[in-house]
Amino acid sequence: MLKPLLAACALAATAPAAMAACASDAEVAAFMESYLAKTPAQALSPGGSMEDALCSQAKLAAALEPHLGPVIGYKAGLTSKPAQERFGAAEPVRGLLFRDMMLEDGATLDAPWGAIPMVEADLILVVADDGINNATTPEEALAHISAIRPFIELPDLTLAKGQPFTAETITAMGVGTRLGVLGVPLSVQDPAAMARMLEEMSVTMRDAAGGVLVQAPGRAVLGNPVNAALWLRSKGVVFKSGDLISVGSFGPLFPPQKTKGGVSVIYQGLPGDPVVEVFFPE
Repeated sequence: MLKPLLAACALAATAPAAMAACASDAEVAAFMESYLAKTPAQALSPGGSMEDALCSQAKLAAALEPHLGPVIGYKAGLTSKPAQERFGAAEPVRGLLFRDMMLEDGATLDAPWGAIPMVEADLILVVADDGINNATTPEEALAHISAIRPFIELPDLTLAKGQPFTAETITAMGVGTRLGVLGVPLSVQDPAAMARMLEEMSVTMRDAAGGVLVQAPGRAVLGNPVNAALWLRSKGVVFKSGDLISVGSFGPLFPPQKTKGGVSVIYQGLPGDPVVEVFFPE
């Protein structure tokens, strides 16, 4: 899965030094040292192009695999207009998901789990087969999705104070990949009905005391959460059976200190109104 991105690294490496900003091996090693120590890091590919950023991301992913396990899918970030405007992005950004970052519903973990840990209400699509690569609409894509899984992502914003937060530096650092909590899978029985439900559902994230942190319709993510998969395809991602796709946040991100000990996310409008939870002992 990393080969196409590593090929981009090779291309960037052949460009003139003034034109290329793919992170060097030394820069990736320094970033990894900060990542493993859970301390703020220096940005990778500051001032570089998106091609440079993806090259840096591929190098970082290769360094992360010994610690997070193999790549098992993809993530879309900045999938709402407010998020794009905040970081000066014209479109979403993409990153990777790793096997050992995934926790099960009801997980308890000590905060902080990263340099700048955050909590977000997300959703996972599980790819059934590679027919999704020919889909052009959410309904067509859902015919090739085996399950929908509630998902609380626990990203790490990582970068030290004063470092540039741009679409390129966010991409280069892997879009904040750190941890995530997976809920019980919901099978896709009727793609057309599921497409409507995903668009019309209400996603609510509450703190441990029941206070509402986020409340948003499914359409808050690119008009329909499945459009995140179609956007990734438009950028050349080729899905295979079993891949996980994180669609991005339905609302603002919160530091764990604002959650009063944990969060729950409910997806009202999906079958059974599923809930996923995570707890942070105070």
